[in-house]
Amino acid sequence: MNHLLFLDSPVIIVIALIFLLLFGGKKIPELMKGLGKGIKSFKEGMNEVENEIKDATTETKKNAPKDTKEDKLDSAK
Repeated sequence: MNHLLFLDSPVIIVIALIFLLLFGGKKIPELMKGLGKGIKSFKEGMNEVENEIKDATTETKKNAPKDTKEDKLDSAK
């Protein structure tokens, strides 16, 4: 079983302490604010791409030629 991505409590605490030592208590809120804005921007971008794909597929379905009885009869000959 792969435990590479599994982080238990002591590991998270050690990482948080190292992070605190590197950046200091005053800088961490600014960094987290920037991280939050980055995540929000990423989500908005992903939603825009998803909406463009949905619009394109809907437009393609609307513009696709529909089979009529005459077309089916012509193709059967």
